Amino acid sequence: MRLTTASGIGLSGLPRLTTTVPKEYVHRASLAEVFLTGCTTHDDLRFSLTGQWPRAHTHFNSSDGTSHDPLQAAETFRQASIFMAHTALDVPLGHQFVMWNLSYTTDPDGLRIASSPTDFDIEARCIELVHRKEAVSRIRMDLSLHRDGVLVAHGATEYGPLPPAVYARIRARRTVPVPEADGGTTPDSSPLPPAYVGRSSAADVVLTATDTPRRWLLTPNLDHPILFDHGADHVPGMVLMEGARQAASALVGPRSFIPASASSNFRRYVELDRPCWIDITQVASESGSTMTVEVTGHQDGESVFTSTLTGPVS
Repeated sequence: MRLTTASGIGLSGLPRLTTTVPKEYVHRASLAEVFLTGCTTHDDLRFSLTGQWPRAHTHFNSSDGTSHDPLQAAETFRQASIFMAHTALDVPLGHQFVMWNLSYTTDPDGLRIASSPTDFDIEARCIELVHRKEAVSRIRMDLSLHRDGVLVAHGATEYGPLPPAVYARIRARRTVPVPEADGGTTPDSSPLPPAYVGRSSAADVVLTATDTPRRWLLTPNLDHPILFDHGADHVPGMVLMEGARQAASALVGPRSFIPASASSNFRRYVELDRPCWIDITQVASESGSTMTVEVTGHQDGESVFTSTLTGPVS
């Protein structure tokens, strides 16, 4: 049977129009969470990508709904880097990725939501490509995101692909839980109020208060449809960055903090089955009403990540 449209045109004859890239290439389960629409290769190490952000995303919007969240730029850079690894740098599908660092800087004015979805272009460059036994083992990318020809965000990331067998072997060596190793205090079971962490929905809150100043417990909802879109056996790096942003917001709440830029370094996998404590270790005021905050995460008495965020407070 030959399927046709209402106009009588065979489906095989339809013109090729804009669509997202395959979700498998960006490690997403939901098509709605894929922000890339295409890619052009200039040479082996330079690429141009296209994409689109929806006007009303359920997670990556400001609490008042007027702007895209700066962390959406970070997530887009993550997707672009993985996409290029699979499609242009010979990393097979099925490989896992370990992210060592991710940084971004945005222009908050350029993130304002307009009367139509936000189309963007990304210029990406692989600035380091390391092979081990003829397989890619380390990738460093530099990325710039433009909207209507104007630079809106710049980012960089370093990560490495792991074959399924290697990833399974690494994860099989997980240490057993040591609940008292870090001396964490017992938290209240209730998450922080959304307005204090830059969120409008309680479902998006990933921190719970403790009785220690400037310390919170990381308590994300493991069924969150975006933060845990494709499942994981550890806490994803984007969730840790969200925890860092919410800690900075909680520091100044009920005033608002916009994480216009951030630089995050990831040292270890954060396990799902034991406490991860989020601490603010440094605070600095910049010119005007801008603040820089250093946030660290600890699990089992060891540092697992550090994130330094800068942005306006209002």
